[in-house]
Amino acid sequence: MVGRKKGTNALTPLELQIMQVLWSEGAGNVQHVQKGLLPNNELAYNTVQTMLNVLHRKGRVERTLEGRAFVYSPVASRETVLGQAVRDLVERMFGGSSEALVMSLVKSRQVDLERIADLSRKIAAEEKGEKDE
Repeated sequence: MVGRKKGTNALTPLELQIMQVLWSEGAGNVQHVQKGLLPNNELAYNTVQTMLNVLHRKGRVERTLEGRAFVYSPVASRETVLGQAVRDLVERMFGGSSEALVMSLVKSRQVDLERIADLSRKIAAEEKGEKDE
């Protein structure tokens, strides 16, 4: 059976949903995260607690004891985790070639050439802004 590499730090879909709650709503206890997952995902309290503990073991969240409950907060920003996931995807699926990823998006019609041109203009404007600083 083909599976995830042992010891990987990649996020599962459920772990990512939990991280999304922490990024968008800020640090919180299990109940806070559980409510943040609603209405899309009605998970039991114990399931959310288990997943937060897994994320803690992976080093993705830190926790502090406040009263009788742990409060969980993300260790890395959404942008950092997204960047790691994209790099991993490009490496695994496209042999490290970001150009192959873009061509795949164009060929599968998920991005059209007009959108690529628009993105190029935005990138150029952003790079110009960074040079001016």
